[in-house]
Amino acid sequence: MPAEPPAYLQIAADLRGRIVSGELAPGAKLPSESRLMAQFGVSNTVTKRAVAVLKAEGLVEGRHGSGVYVRQVRRVVRDSQGRGQRTQPGSTSPFARDVASSGQQASWEHDSGEIACPETIAARLGVEPGAAVMRTRYRYLADGVPVQLATSYEPLSVTRGTPVELPEDGSAVGVVARMDAIGVHIDECVEAVIARAAHPEEIALLRLPAGGALMMVVERTYLAAGTAVETADIVLAADRYQLVYRWPVE
Repeated sequence: MPAEPPAYLQIAADLRGRIVSGELAPGAKLPSESRLMAQFGVSNTVTKRAVAVLKAEGLVEGRHGSGVYVRQVRRVVRDSQGRGQRTQPGSTSPFARDVASSGQQASWEHDSGEIACPETIAARLGVEPGAAVMRTRYRYLADGVPVQLATSYEPLSVTRGTPVELPEDGSAVGVVARMDAIGVHIDECVEAVIARAAHPEEIALLRLPAGGALMMVVERTYLAAGTAVETADIVLAADRYQLVYRWPVE
């Protein structure tokens, strides 16, 4: 039989489950250390480590002289249906629509530049390593709070010399609309989602707890007739996002 996880992880899992279920609602105070010690029969060192895990995940926050509370976070809902730019009114990005639906104001920062395609990205785009690609790095904010990072890569063999070569300079907004503008019809999008710990740069850019945080990483690729025309790594702070996927049942 596999060994049981350490006591502090068991306590963290118990508290996490109560937070996720709503038993401990946003703004609720966690049980005191003495109460947790009595409930689980552990030392205060163990309870401190358990609470530290939840703080690192962004689920709770300490208030000086008061205790530890479940964080009140306004999550942005990233709905798969909102990715379909052709069916959405207005010339705005899927991110802006997601944030507006959550009752918040969207903004973002970006920088673009031509680079030699890294090997791992080349495999996703179906180009040779070292081929010219346009890389654009983004930081997305909701009501001024950073919630998402993204790094996008587009083969310059597709966009070189067109009005959409620089992703943020034209009037078309979003990958699908931009490619439509140059006659490239995207007909498929593939997303793979994993969870991992935050990297140091992500902690700084997203203003995450210094002890680390849980991230959701979406590896997205847009295709036109089977050919990849853009791929991106989208990094989301797990405590600030909800992913919703829908598809027809035939």
